[in-house]
Amino acid sequence: MVQTPASTQAAPAADNPPAFETGWAFFLDIDGTLARLAHAPDAVTIEPAVIDVLRRLDKATGGAIALITGRAITDVDRLFAPLELPVAGQHGIERRSADGHLARHAEAARKLDAARHALTEFANSYAGLIFEDKGETLALHYRGAPACRGAAKWLMTQQLEQLGPEFMLQHGKMIFELRPSGRDKGTAIAEFMHEPPFEKRTPVFIGDDKTDEDGFKVVNQLGGHAIKVGPGKTIANFRLESAADVLRWLQNYADFLNKRS
Repeated sequence: MVQTPASTQAAPAADNPPAFETGWAFFLDIDGTLARLAHAPDAVTIEPAVIDVLRRLDKATGGAIALITGRAITDVDRLFAPLELPVAGQHGIERRSADGHLARHAEAARKLDAARHALTEFANSYAGLIFEDKGETLALHYRGAPACRGAAKWLMTQQLEQLGPEFMLQHGKMIFELRPSGRDKGTAIAEFMHEPPFEKRTPVFIGDDKTDEDGFKVVNQLGGHAIKVGPGKTIANFRLESAADVLRWLQNYADFLNKRS
């Protein structure tokens, strides 16, 4: 199936983020949220200030902070080294809990072999088009080749038809992605919220993309705070303008907790 964003029937997101309170659990997207978008996934870097504030939040919240991303967990650990946090990778297809337990959808990787071959050949035929093999999900990035959008979508749709209903096509910012259905950023957040140290806390999820709307939906249902980064339709109830604003806001929250300790 082709995924569409979660329903956007909600009041416009407020320009200011929520007033600080104790007892929050943080769920953070990476690309476009903690880091500025780049022309290719491997060109993204994490500033030392981001590592520092995440380390402070991890300590101040008793570990109630997780990364929720389309990236593979191995890639997340590379970007944030030496910091190693709970993380849901590949839109929730793989997840590392706070106690270090790692769960993966290994069957998906085997079923994607034919699509993997077709997408590799396609990407090699067009300058600027990037094929990213994350293991359990496959992505085509056309930021460097916007004219290829139509052809990329057609090919991904063809591969989806061959894979069947167990898989879905995800649309993102200048990216199409094939991944197993039934798992998303919202299901990952819901799972974390049933585990320590996240349970019994108020969830706060910050993200910038259509893929984050599933997470916003779950957080809204749990009475938490959903924060959209940048412009665009959203069901989030708050908004920040940029990754730089996210960093400043997180720094201020860490200061708020430290003053109360």
